[in-house]
Amino acid sequence: MLKNKWIRLSLVINLLGLLMAVRGFESVFYDPLITYFKSDYLHVKLHEIDKLKFIFNTFLRYLINSILSLGIIWLFFQRKDFLKFSAWFYFIGFIISMSALMLLLRNNFENNYLIAFYIRRFLIQPLFLFLLLPALHYQKTISK
Repeated sequence: MLKNKWIRLSLVINLLGLLMAVRGFESVFYDPLITYFKSDYLHVKLHEIDKLKFIFNTFLRYLINSILSLGIIWLFFQRKDFLKFSAWFYFIGFIISMSALMLLLRNNFENNYLIAFYIRRFLIQPLFLFLLLPALHYQKTISK
């Protein structure tokens, strides 16, 4: 357990910087939906996507974001039960989100562009961290 709050704060800042670096180097990951959603996607047909490569790269990016986010959660709360809950939350979130995205992708997003856009957002960005931090903080305050 890290007792020194300044060391914990500097580690959190470094982990946040790494999360930003993952976003900054998003072109390293295979994600044809980035250019698709930046274009006039309502009038452009979805190009053929290498689904296996897409799933792997999305999983890799999700895994990196999840590990960094779990590190931040650990540094904030230093409670094993919070870390375990968050890890399960990330695991189940990936399974549900990726399954939904694959179903939408199989149907070429037929009139579900925004749903696909936001599901993909949850997979490639650390949005679950911003949901978990306040929820865990609230849980910590009511359990005292």
